[in-house]
Amino acid sequence: MTPALTPGLYLVATPIGNAADISLRALAVLRAVDLIAAEDTRVTAKLLAIHGLARPVVSYREANAATAGEDLVRRLAAGQSIALVSDAGTPLIADPGERLVTAALAAGVAVTAVPGPSAPLAALLLSGLPTAPHFFLGFLPARATERRRVIAGLRALEATLLVLEAPHRLAEG
Repeated sequence: MTPALTPGLYLVATPIGNAADISLRALAVLRAVDLIAAEDTRVTAKLLAIHGLARPVVSYREANAATAGEDLVRRLAAGQSIALVSDAGTPLIADPGERLVTAALAAGVAVTAVPGPSAPLAALLLSGLPTAPHFFLGFLPARATERRRVIAGLRALEATLLVLEAPHRLAEG
């Protein structure tokens, strides 16, 4: 039997490409929560099936973050335990989870991080570039003029820069 979790929001990192990379703690939390909020329920369903877990899963993504977030905060305030997972890696890194965490904290709900895989850190480790200092920027702005402005502002920074970008936009420059 899985012990009950303390009510609250659990930010659970999920594997990047290899389902075996999930931590034992992440599996225990996913097994015990009342509900899992997922960026893509199909991706999460596959991960849960691989590990023999059966938990209710709801969608929480950019397109529904406002309405789904309100419902999740109501459930959290009522004493439920909810895991937030992204498609791959750590929640809140380039996904709408930040809004949910802010709302949960404002409602007095406990928030717990269950660390694990992180795409930016994995890229840094494999790059051969200096790991210290490093600066994680996230996604650059979509508009070219704004993107150039942000890059120009970073030129004096003496650090390895970690930037996320969609593959189809790499060719755009």
